Amino acid sequence: MFYIPVLTIAGSDSGGGAGIQADIKTFSALGCFATSVITAVTAQNTLGVRAIVQLPSEMVESQIRAVMDDISPRYVKVGMVGDSSAIEAIASALASYAVDGVVLDPVMVATSGDRLMREDAIALFKEKLIPLSTLITPNIPEAEVLSEQAITCVEDMPSAARRILDYGCCGVLIKGGHLEGATKQDYLLYRCEDGNLREQIFSHETIHTPNTHGTGCTLSSAITAFLARGYALEEAVARGREFLQCALIASKDVTLGSGHGALNHFFSPQKLIKNA
Repeated sequence: MFYIPVLTIAGSDSGGGAGIQADIKTFSALGCFATSVITAVTAQNTLGVRAIVQLPSEMVESQIRAVMDDISPRYVKVGMVGDSSAIEAIASALASYAVDGVVLDPVMVATSGDRLMREDAIALFKEKLIPLSTLITPNIPEAEVLSEQAITCVEDMPSAARRILDYGCCGVLIKGGHLEGATKQDYLLYRCEDGNLREQIFSHETIHTPNTHGTGCTLSSAITAFLARGYALEEAVARGREFLQCALIASKDVTLGSGHGALNHFFSPQKLIKNA
């Protein structure tokens, strides 16, 4: 018997709504065993980020190798990386192990608007981390930075996704939450095993709630968990989105803090899955 181990590499959120904390909650709620590597420590709450301290790259790499050498998770979510040295350390360490899937959440800007990735790290991010990823999950502002084009409507998403795909990842999910309208649409573009490209548009009604802190972290972690549980990419994305929508709905009438509150990750938690 064994659990399904999953690894998150991300920053710590003292407010508990995003980052490592959201990832661990999501993995746990979906029946996976959560392991973690902390890249940075943030002082933040629902109102914003007050301070960020990056951990030394040697410590980031040491954490990865400690987890991989013993527990050996085959699926990894990478969130906030912050600076170039952390990117180098993560790419070097992950390339040393047999990993079946990497979900990359390009955490560049917090919900509050605070910048979380340094300008000089973006080029290295494209070169080192994107080619390692099974799926990258940018929101609109992040996709604009990575694709170097404006995205003002859903029709702009396919060309932006293709530009990001050209960096070497297997799939791109551009999240449309920043676009106005009664319906939100996410655009998935990925490369099939036969080399052909497949696209899928996911739609849902806009959920009106102030509790949106950690939505990106939660979605990428949920997709990672479903991949680890054996679902194919498109199905894992669909199930991950459904988990996020339910977590948003379950928390929309709850007040936590004075700003962007957290989601309810435990609206219907599963027991830790044991496989033979």
